[in-house]
Amino acid sequence: MGEVLTERDVIFDAFRRWGYLEAELDPLGYFLPQPQAELKLTGQAAAEARRIYCGTIGAEFMHIPEAERRGWLQERLESEPAAVDPPRILDRLLRAEVFEQVIQSRYVGTKRFSLEGNAALIPLLDEILNGAGERGAEQAVVAMSHRGRLNVMAHIVGRVADEIFAGFEDVDPRSVLGGGDVKYHMGATGVYATTCGRPVNIHLVSNPSHLEFVDPVALGRVRAKQTRLGENGPGRVLPVLLHGDAAFAGQGVAAEALNLAGVEGFSVGGTVHVIVNNLIGFTTGPKELHSSRFAADVAKRLPIPIFHVNAEDPEAVVRVGRLVVEYRYAFGSDVVVDLIGFRRYGHSEVDDPSITQPVLYRRIESHPPLYQAYAEKIGVDSTPSVEAFRAELDAAYQKAAGREKKPELYRLPAYWDNYQGGPYDPAYEVDTGLSAEELGEITAALVRYPEGFHIHPKVKRLLEQRAEMGRGKRPVDFGMAEALAFGSLLRQGIPVRLSGEDSQRGTFSQRHAVLVDSESEERYLPLGHLAPNQARFEIYNSVLSEAAVLGYEYGFSRDYPEALVLWEAQFGDFANVAQPIIDQFIAAGEDKWDLLAGVVLLLPHGHEGQGPEHSSARIERFLQIAAEDNLQVCQPSTAAQYFHLLRRQALRRWRKPLVVFTPKSMLRHPLAASKLGSFSRKRFFTVIPELEIENARRILVCSGKIGHELREERKRRGDERTAIVFLEQLYPFPDDELAAELDRHPEARDIVWVQEEPGNMGAFFWVVPHLERHARGRAVRSVKRSASASPATGSAKAHEVEQKTLLTLAFTTG
Repeated sequence: MGEVLTERDVIFDAFRRWGYLEAELDPLGYFLPQPQAELKLTGQAAAEARRIYCGTIGAEFMHIPEAERRGWLQERLESEPAAVDPPRILDRLLRAEVFEQVIQSRYVGTKRFSLEGNAALIPLLDEILNGAGERGAEQAVVAMSHRGRLNVMAHIVGRVADEIFAGFEDVDPRSVLGGGDVKYHMGATGVYATTCGRPVNIHLVSNPSHLEFVDPVALGRVRAKQTRLGENGPGRVLPVLLHGDAAFAGQGVAAEALNLAGVEGFSVGGTVHVIVNNLIGFTTGPKELHSSRFAADVAKRLPIPIFHVNAEDPEAVVRVGRLVVEYRYAFGSDVVVDLIGFRRYGHSEVDDPSITQPVLYRRIESHPPLYQAYAEKIGVDSTPSVEAFRAELDAAYQKAAGREKKPELYRLPAYWDNYQGGPYDPAYEVDTGLSAEELGEITAALVRYPEGFHIHPKVKRLLEQRAEMGRGKRPVDFGMAEALAFGSLLRQGIPVRLSGEDSQRGTFSQRHAVLVDSESEERYLPLGHLAPNQARFEIYNSVLSEAAVLGYEYGFSRDYPEALVLWEAQFGDFANVAQPIIDQFIAAGEDKWDLLAGVVLLLPHGHEGQGPEHSSARIERFLQIAAEDNLQVCQPSTAAQYFHLLRRQALRRWRKPLVVFTPKSMLRHPLAASKLGSFSRKRFFTVIPELEIENARRILVCSGKIGHELREERKRRGDERTAIVFLEQLYPFPDDELAAELDRHPEARDIVWVQEEPGNMGAFFWVVPHLERHARGRAVRSVKRSASASPATGSAKAHEVEQKTLLTLAFTTG
């Protein structure tokens, strides 16, 4: 028989489940409790349960399936709270709010995205970091949008006030002509002095205005830092993500990032999420922002606790801070704090919120600063402390006004010392070739699997073919070329990490990096068993997400520059789902924040009759955002080229993102396969010259799959006067190499750019001006599909007609 529940048990169970809905959470009384029929209870037990669960803390935890965790939370919530430190809380509040007041008076009409109305965030973070320090944390990675960012930078990261004021003074504008970012997007590093005496290094992650897109970036950075530290990495590096209420509920990337919490290869031992909840988004109220009662409800997809807390009860806030860090370290779980306050000014300080929320802002106008209310509550005269801090800030203001150079708000870790950004320099080039002996050794390990392992017959045949490739008896295809590149880097001590949808096998069944036992489904990674002292190899099938996963891998590459970090799209077309990560972080991160990254994007691309969503990785978009040597855009046409490109990316100390348009139908095609000797040459070729035709009368310049089709068409026609030149690197553009190849054919009167993409897409707009510059008076023409709103036809037969027409025109136009 089961345990008999007492009346007290039944009453407390009801409040544990529904008490948060009747909690007193809104300091302005605008967001009223929601009465529950189940809580219409009387008596001493009901009064006690109401005090615990319907006060200024509303705890949601009964949806967690693990009884141990529910019991842990229940015990702590129903125990007498531990003593807090009122003087410390007051100091944190006072500094947070006076800091904002001074900026408001000194820089009238300037945006700063004030924290006032949610100033309790500072003592909350103080308690979280103190608790983490007590439990061995050495680093904390903090991500947030603009609201309160300058305050966090000053009082959590530890940047001095004059450095922050310098952003308002806008000193040294010539140093950021065409670049840089606004002050409330910048990242910063510092050291937080915890009460236990243990310093915690703080990294505030740079963030664009795209709010929640920093979430996966920060998590990737945390994972990289934890990986570097090795043993107990999750205990030594704490992620703290600060969200806005409107963004947390409304932006899908926040939900995508939450979904990574327990996924192999992406978990970070628990993230502390804090929703800095103003109960408003710009001019929009809660009922217009989310369908459920709380902005935090999206987090219920995970079995994690959610604590709603009234931001005007700082002692309750601190208690929650202590509880969440204890829970995170006890269970390695995410946890959410919904800090419900208000926003004293408009979305920014130049807005007038009384136009859209007149009643709300009349209440706010008469509401005192929190530090004043708390000082009165604990019986302390805060005036002397306020005056002293104002004097400190006035001195900082004077110092900032005299600055001539922008302050450095961060210091890069030592592992970035060996890497460079900025303009390309040929001195960065390295040899990427390997001897036949080395290739043979790697091959032997790649095709080996444990004795008794039940290999799938198709995979067994593949490994037999790869063994022949590695011995030079069969041309090497793309899948084997990639494996050889990865294997060679791992043997050189360079870690490799690859993730993407279905990446272990590969979308096109080309990779098979993970072997699966046909009877037990036991898994074996040949690339993890190359040599005793090899580097770490990681490959993960990701969740079905582009934005969060690419953001995560970008973040990982930011804190593991010596690793080859790759993200693979299932089809290149799907990369546009991650466009903010590409535009705001990958392409612009160096220009805005002076931060480098070496992440690699593998984007399957090529028109093959598979329809408008399985044909184009949008070459044109990457070329449009290419400037100042900010990234590399390549389309290797052969397996050997792919091999050398990957090795070049890992071995060069020039750290730039690499976008690779990878093949689909050409993965195993004989024309794209390479002889083993090609892997021993020194370099990746940015341009592949014409090697069969001399004294050409026509030069076709192209990139990728279409070049192989042009070669086949030339052979079919018996054409001996048309040269075909492959452009393997589109950015930085190889002007010298292309010009030299064009000059090798002085009799050629026509230079034709050929692409299979429509005229408003592909590399046409980018390449033709370069061709015209190097044509030396010769005609430059182009062959391409007609401009189109869609990348490709949905009809396989229509595709064939179009492709044949392209090939014909390439040899006859002019």
